[in-house]
Amino acid sequence: MFTHLLSLLIWLPIVGAVPVLLAGSARPMLARWLALLITIATFVISLWLLRYDPNGSVMQMQETHVWIATWGVHFTLAVDGISVALILMTTFVGILVIGGAWKVIQNRPHQYMACMLLLEGLLIGVFCATDALVFYAFFEAVLIPMYILIGMWGGPRRVYATLKLFIYTFTGSVFMLIALLYLYQKAHTFDLATLAALPLTMKEQAWLFFGFLIAFAIKVPMVPVHTWLPDAHVEAPTGGSVWLAAVMLKIGTYGMVRFILPITPDAGAHFAWIVIVLSLVAIIYIGYVALVQEDMKKLVAYSSVAHMGFVTLGIFMAFMLVREGGNTEMASLGMQGAMVQMISHGFVSGAMFTCIGVMYDRTHTRQIKDYGGVINMMPWFGFFYVLFAMANCGLPGTSGFVGEFMVILASFSASPWIALFATFTLIIGAGYTLWLVKRVLWGPVTTEHVRHMTPMTARETWVLIGFAVAVLIIGVWPQPLVHLMDSSVAHLVQQLAVHKI
Repeated sequence: MFTHLLSLLIWLPIVGAVPVLLAGSARPMLARWLALLITIATFVISLWLLRYDPNGSVMQMQETHVWIATWGVHFTLAVDGISVALILMTTFVGILVIGGAWKVIQNRPHQYMACMLLLEGLLIGVFCATDALVFYAFFEAVLIPMYILIGMWGGPRRVYATLKLFIYTFTGSVFMLIALLYLYQKAHTFDLATLAALPLTMKEQAWLFFGFLIAFAIKVPMVPVHTWLPDAHVEAPTGGSVWLAAVMLKIGTYGMVRFILPITPDAGAHFAWIVIVLSLVAIIYIGYVALVQEDMKKLVAYSSVAHMGFVTLGIFMAFMLVREGGNTEMASLGMQGAMVQMISHGFVSGAMFTCIGVMYDRTHTRQIKDYGGVINMMPWFGFFYVLFAMANCGLPGTSGFVGEFMVILASFSASPWIALFATFTLIIGAGYTLWLVKRVLWGPVTTEHVRHMTPMTARETWVLIGFAVAVLIIGVWPQPLVHLMDSSVAHLVQQLAVHKI
């Protein structure tokens, strides 16, 4: 089993979606239990990835299978420390998403659960692929189950949201495909290690850089190509929002790390300032946009754009630190912070959307004005909501603090101005998050919506406990996560220093 561990992790949920689908609407509990057992099995098997040795070679557990022999395309899989962390997060979140939707989805639950499993397997494939064409196939295929989730179980404007999601992401992927075809024409292979070693002129790197950047920036999403995300979140069912925020956004920044850094290091260094400026705009401006939102989901969606700005800032700030100052230590710190922030944001944002889903299931409204005094009716829910809100603010002791602190600390070595602007997010983030908590949780019960809210069920409690444990462990003891990714980050920083021209 363990000789093909990565293939098993990818195909177990994908193939497992078939019997879940065949269970049919006549046997919804069978579909639910099958989906839960498959996600638990996937998570348990993924724990074997912890045998990854951070002191060994960077890419481990490699698999190679011939896919398209005439093109020299191989179904190659491998993981480094970053991949391991993202896969473990994906499989853990998968259990929580299935558990969270247990009784909520009554309309065609077998199809919903099958979509969840399909999405999980495809996301794992993205994080395992070491062949560019295989990566692209998984990268694009992820869009299909998400499109179905929003289109079938979404809100009143789901058609608009799905079309916007499809047009944005598919348009970006076209640029990526053109870049990959150009690289194949030069190297006659899609192997990422070979493409990274390919000598390219500055002009070639520049075109490839922007081709990749457009595709991945839309997925992150970065300003100004972020407008699809709030609409998708608002219309998506709770499980779709959790997958979207917790894992799907990460394939954008993961793609930057796998393609832009090793393949176009000179263009990346030359144009890094563009991404840094856009990241700072996301951190500050989008934070102010979040302040004026009246829909809870839309507020958290905008906060996701701001927090992912920290990830892109940490990645591209490393170019400045390595190329201009030769400061590999601070570059590694910033890159580590970006990777930790990716994992942290997955759990925190997933938890926030789950909390909103718990309230929506009882009141069927997401408008902040319809709430107030929720803690009087649901005290334990209030505890979890405040915990995740504090993590969203970056409170020390929670996972939200660790990555942001590492990026800000590294940014001082790049430029005090970058550090100053980046620090603003802590203030703005506290502003919109605490303002949300104040209006939703505190005060007297003023609406009938809240007055009829019932306490959390055991299922909802266990789902939120799962998120809380992850948020607190990373916040209090981040060393295992940092150590897991240490050699992978060091390798990335070495690639930044490579000159191809």
